[in-house]
Order: sequence, then structure tokens, then C-alpha cells
Amino acid sequence: PSNTALLVCDVQERFRPLIHKMETVINTTKFMTSVAKELNFPIVATQQYTKVFGPTVKDAFADPKDIGTLAPVFDKKLFSMMTEDCYQHLKTLNKTSYLLVGIEAHVCLQQTALDLLEEGHDVHIIADGVSSQQSYDREMALRRMESCGAYLTTAQSAAFMLMGSADHPNFKAVSKLVKDHMALKNEFNE
Repeated sequence: PSNTALLVCDVQERFRPLIHKMETVINTTKFMTSVAKELNFPIVATQQYTKVFGPTVKDAFADPKDIGTLAPVFDKKLFSMMTEDCYQHLKTLNKTSYLLVGIEAHVCLQQTALDLLEEGHDVHIIADGVSSQQSYDREMALRRMESCGAYLTTAQSAAFMLMGSADHPNFKAVSKLVKDHMALKNEFNE
């Protein structure tokens, strides 16, 4: 986790009824933000045109007070998360590996992934934490990002990869997060 940051792309209220399997995206985002907090690596969020699409979904964080505090939020109109402000903030974090969750997979998330890959970073797409309005757009975006060099993984796999071993000091806490997350319905399993 020392080289890792979690990017939460545009998980906003206005999109909640529109995005394919959005409740799973929200649950997975909440799980990943909880893992990041437990393992002490940074979280950065963006909101696409907040005035129109509203704030970040509070349910995407175990503690909604973390939105804008623990996890800085950058407003944007650019599709990629790599606005000048967000990009400069990420540079200060000095990370080389990014985990991505959010929407829409074929627009903002994909452009973010491609920008990060172009910069030479490792990009890990949390497949059960990303979606689009149309499932086909999501599928094509996942294929494209993978073919360009991004790693596709699941939230649970990422959590265990970040710890590396059951000897990790936070193993019990993260295992509890995994257990709680696994009890929720994952619509992508259907």
C-alpha cells in the first residue's frame, strides 16, 4: 500500500438511478474506501460538474465525514480525473499504483486509466466497482483498459493483494471488512 492510492471517480447521487448495477458499485466503493482507510493509503475523489450531478454518494464511504476531508474531492468538467488540480494533488502523493472505482467505465474512468497508463503508472480497475449506464459500454471499457495495460481485479482480490499475508497487522480488520462486504449482494455475480 505504500505506493498505492484509491481513485473514486464520479460516484454521484444524480447517477444513482441511471447506472447499471449502481448499488454494487456503491457497496464496492464503500468497501474499498474502508480498506484504504484501514491500510492507511490515500483516497482521492472527483465529482463531474457537481452543480448538475450533485455530490458524492454518502453511502460510498463508511464515514461520510471522510468525503472532502480524508478524501479530497475535485470538481471537474473534464472527463478524466486528471484535471490540473487533481493531477497536481496526485503528484504530491508520489504514488505509482492506482486503484480505480467509479463511473462511467467507458468515459471518465477509462480516460483516467489511459491518462495514468500514459504517465507510466500501474492501474488496477476494481471490476466490481465500475459501471456505465449500459452494460455493453462497461464491458467494452474493461476490455479496452485491459488491452492498454490496466489490470482487472476484484475488490476482494485487491484487498488481499495489498496485505500480502495473513501476518499483516491489519489482517483481522480487513478480513472483517471482506466478510461484511461478501454478505452484500454483488449484482455482477448474476
